[in-house]
Amino acid sequence: MGNARNLAFWVVLFMLILALFNLFSNGESALQSRALGYSEFVQAVTDGKVESVTLDGENVKFHSTDGNDYATVRPDDADVTQLLIDNGVAVTAKPQEQSGFLSLVGMLLPVLLLIGFWFFMMNRMQGGGKGGAMGFGKSKAKMLTEKQGRVTFDDVAGIDEAKEELEEIVEFLRNPQKYSRLGGKIPKGALLIGPPGTGKTLLARSVAGEAGVPFFTISGSDFVEMFVGVGASRVRDMFEQAKKNAPCIVFIDEIDAVGRSRGAGYGGGNDEREQTLNQLLVEMDGFDANEGVIILAATNRADVLDPALLRPGRFDRQVQVPNPDIKGRDKILQVHARKTPLGPDVDLRIIARGTPGFSGADLANLVNEAALMAARIGRRFVTMEDFEQAKDKVMMGAERRSMVLTDEQKEKTAYHEAGHAIVGLKLTKTDPVYKATIIPRGGALGMVVSLPEMDRVSMFRDEALEKITMTMAGKAAEIFQYGAESVSSGPAGDIQQASGLARAMVMRWGMSDKVGNIDYSEAHEGYSGNTMGFSVSATTKETIEEEVKKFIDDGYENAMAIIKKNKVEFERLAQGLLEYETLTGDEIKRVMRGEPPQVEDDEDDGTDKGNAPSVTAIPKTKPKPKVKVKRKPKDDGLEPEPS
Repeated sequence: MGNARNLAFWVVLFMLILALFNLFSNGESALQSRALGYSEFVQAVTDGKVESVTLDGENVKFHSTDGNDYATVRPDDADVTQLLIDNGVAVTAKPQEQSGFLSLVGMLLPVLLLIGFWFFMMNRMQGGGKGGAMGFGKSKAKMLTEKQGRVTFDDVAGIDEAKEELEEIVEFLRNPQKYSRLGGKIPKGALLIGPPGTGKTLLARSVAGEAGVPFFTISGSDFVEMFVGVGASRVRDMFEQAKKNAPCIVFIDEIDAVGRSRGAGYGGGNDEREQTLNQLLVEMDGFDANEGVIILAATNRADVLDPALLRPGRFDRQVQVPNPDIKGRDKILQVHARKTPLGPDVDLRIIARGTPGFSGADLANLVNEAALMAARIGRRFVTMEDFEQAKDKVMMGAERRSMVLTDEQKEKTAYHEAGHAIVGLKLTKTDPVYKATIIPRGGALGMVVSLPEMDRVSMFRDEALEKITMTMAGKAAEIFQYGAESVSSGPAGDIQQASGLARAMVMRWGMSDKVGNIDYSEAHEGYSGNTMGFSVSATTKETIEEEVKKFIDDGYENAMAIIKKNKVEFERLAQGLLEYETLTGDEIKRVMRGEPPQVEDDEDDGTDKGNAPSVTAIPKTKPKPKVKVKRKPKDDGLEPEPS
């Protein structure tokens, strides 16, 4: 349909250009001949100054002996032909084929083509034009019919509870008698709520793949137009289409674009969004019930939705789609790694453990980045090393090795990151240090990354205080090493992070004895009719800032004390970062003990693990067979170079 429309557009455009060319070419040919009066033409013929004449109806064109072309119009009763023959002038006559009707059509054709072209462009501007030029109020909902690339519940992992809620709706559509015999009614709507990237749209597509009923999909922004009343008209049209295809499912993505709370300063009662929302509320559960039409909607801003939209009878179920836990991440990685050849050393459980807080979209991106890195260096499969590098890139940003740093800048960065790392290792409530690097990544010159051993559900007071201590350790390390006068702007991000955490402890979590168990997160300056929250006194604000400053200052002092107490290990770690640039958690511990970061397999395995000499002799008796069987030179996945 779209190709035929484009072909028609080019045909109309070509005909328009051709008609305009003919029109202007005729005009140009007339302008090329100089106009003379008829009496002057007769005198020139009599004087023998005319060589040839072309008769075209009442138009007379002639070529003079001076080499110029002239044109004139003869009177109706003038006998020009006999005059020209008597004076020996060559005469040529053009046949008169066009009638008056055809001439009129030729004159009107460019105008008609221009009008048709204008209607065509208006139709395209309205989005493809259901209903032609008056199709503003038609719904833009599309029926999803995926014959290829069909998504089912097997493609959704890590959100089992949410999947079970929607599996019940699909089962109701397939076998309604199973539930109706006990008086159960099919839910009218389900609202998918969760952070971005958790798989809300993917879950809806899986419902479309499993349901076996018509599935309409539309975005919340498709209802809103610059013309008043268009959104409400599109809502009515969408539900009319749904009723004709019932039982069916309608999916509204990003419903917060049209479902925001009414009366929140968006233009009053005549606001187009409010009219659209009112119509949506009526259609979902109004006087005229919609039997067999199930509404699915997705949003990551449930806090801004209108309460009338969330009540039972409209959205009977609010399905939470959170970030996956460690088991969910393992399942998601298995789904995304189906089409990716994995090396023998890849353990997806380890990757899932090292990616807390990742959403489904983040994990899909991680697998893709690992595959791209493996392909870039010519591997035949993806190794664990590729996954580690991809994880560092996703979490910390791409390496900026081309960035030129002076030796002084690198040294200060090394001591700064060494302060974070050593304080993080010495504290007991902080997350284990995963990696430290002084290679610029993203917008940072270096960083220390900590990963929790399990998914964090809540934050305790002692954990928050130690996190502030580790955050302020970078500035403490710079001042310890170089003095207060030589501190850099590097701790700016640390200060911002520590301030946010300290304010949350005081204003939201009730972890300050002086401020108490009061939520001050909605407090604001003064009073305004459109501002949510409440005002606080100057004394309360001063107390809040004092407590925030106390938490941060205590964290800084604790970090400084730890660095002073462990200054030898601190110095070793800073020098190790300067030499090796990037160290993992185990390598950091070895460098702090004064050992090399890398452990050699043949010599150090026995001593590190405390094995007896008789045990260490076992791998020495079979080194060559193992190398031959495993073919270690090829296990890195690299393709052989062409000979």
